[in-house]
Amino acid sequence: MRTLEDLRQILKRIDGKGYKAYKDIEGEYEGDECLLFVDHVQGDPFATPSKLRIRIFQHVARIPEEMYSNRTREIAARDFFARRFAREIKQADGKIRGTGKSGLVYVDAGGQEVLERTAAILNREFIEIRLQVGLPAAGRRILGNEAAFLLCDHIPAIARRSLLWQNTPSQEAKFFVACIENQEEIRRQLLENGLVAFLADGSILPRESGISDRPMARGRAIPFHSPDSLRVTFPLKNPLEKDGTIQYEVTGMGIPTGVTLIVGGGYHGKSTLLKALERGVYPHIPGDGREFVITIQDAVKIRAEDGRRIEQTNIRPFIDRLPLGQSTENFSTEDASGSTSQAANIIEALEIGTRLLLVDEDTSATNFMIRDARMQALVHKDHEPITPFIDRVRELYERHGVSTVLVMGGSGDYFDVADTVIMMKEYLPLDVTHRAKELAKTYVTQRRTERPNPFSSVTPRIPLAYSLDPSKGKKAVKIDVRGPEVLLFGRESVDLRYLEQLVDTSQTRAIGYAIYLAQRLYMDGKRTLADIMSQLEQLLDEKGLDALALHRRSGQHPGNLARPRKHEIAAALNRMRSLKVRQKTQI
Repeated sequence: MRTLEDLRQILKRIDGKGYKAYKDIEGEYEGDECLLFVDHVQGDPFATPSKLRIRIFQHVARIPEEMYSNRTREIAARDFFARRFAREIKQADGKIRGTGKSGLVYVDAGGQEVLERTAAILNREFIEIRLQVGLPAAGRRILGNEAAFLLCDHIPAIARRSLLWQNTPSQEAKFFVACIENQEEIRRQLLENGLVAFLADGSILPRESGISDRPMARGRAIPFHSPDSLRVTFPLKNPLEKDGTIQYEVTGMGIPTGVTLIVGGGYHGKSTLLKALERGVYPHIPGDGREFVITIQDAVKIRAEDGRRIEQTNIRPFIDRLPLGQSTENFSTEDASGSTSQAANIIEALEIGTRLLLVDEDTSATNFMIRDARMQALVHKDHEPITPFIDRVRELYERHGVSTVLVMGGSGDYFDVADTVIMMKEYLPLDVTHRAKELAKTYVTQRRTERPNPFSSVTPRIPLAYSLDPSKGKKAVKIDVRGPEVLLFGRESVDLRYLEQLVDTSQTRAIGYAIYLAQRLYMDGKRTLADIMSQLEQLLDEKGLDALALHRRSGQHPGNLARPRKHEIAAALNRMRSLKVRQKTQI
């Protein structure tokens, strides 16, 4: 095996040559304490950075097995070391000169949420960090001496400082992993305790700003505090020591299964609470303020989405008898309205499997949510195809076991169908269920229930593989992203900006590869979309995210993928304008 000193000599030899001579360094190099893999070299200094891995074996790193003794702890520890490596990169300025991306060293370390990522690998044999590195050049001429310092000195030094246990702040590392495991253990217990979500006392829900996901400073934010009637306590699997105090349990507000309304005046925290719940499907880093804001894993945020494409979806439970005889049992459109898009979003979420819908009236279609008594009197039901959500929400829970948390500030008619009513007042929750029920009896609504047929089941759909083409030009597979909101799949640009539970660009990138993998392995014209998503999820559970990159040529490591939920994968697929499906009942 070649050594880092061999690499240094190669770089000196190609100093001043054309950039393509960097291809000579691809391969594996052994250092005193690490292995460096140069997996892929970029084509020029302005192209996507080169892909490298640096690995330290456990007999050197000596990371305790307790840090990665189960899947949850392993994901948390990998996240911790990726973040630590990223911090060391920022603190250790290599001062590499050159053009384009020369000297860039990047690891995909993530934001406030802790996601399964490909940026770090940790097991009994080794710890590995996967990097993107800009190889130094002046114009398109190799800067060999700068590259030698970068690859043979700078990056190995960062690895030693960030990955060796003897250099790791061990209490910080253990606290991080224990905190994540505590969150996931509480999530596991929610439904067992008749809850769909939990918000701990002391949580900081507001964010720093509209463009930042960091917590608002504690001096400015009002800490969350549960009303007594909804307060529950969970024991912590790992007691946490902080500021000299050991915490054995966490107390806060439990949101029960059923229909829950979040009410209150404008700017009092209703939507902030719902936003915390929608992000609560992921664990959060210590210090985020939402570490113990925990929602069941399959909760789905629902909204109107004017202009989206819908393909062969049975939205009849909500919309029937469209003008001109258009069917809603196999409804398709290239330009959905607010009401048809919201209906499709609910049906598609149910198709994949959810036990909790999160809805905010501010992002909903008004005519989809309710028709009051006066509108019912003016426009007869015979001329109104929409069955409003208010007339299905209890049926969703009682017949299908799907709960709803709904932010509602404009219609008290929902008091009649709610199990729990929480009022936000100056960012603090009050349980006003009893008062809301009294008002419902005092001010009896004159509206009539508009539910012509029972909501029996969701019609399964079978995606057809031929309709998806990942190729572009000479490339058989061209998958890329433009931030978290746009997926580029072949020639198609998929708009994902309304998938509000997507939190990371690397998730969007993984969605593209997941769709491609599902097309190759599972779309056989027989499997339903739900079956395909379940099999894909099982594959990722067993083989990890590296399974998504199997189509890439040998050596191109997938260091910039983060695990999406099957709900966002299916949602992205549903928004592809090329997608063709067949309803299972038509076979």
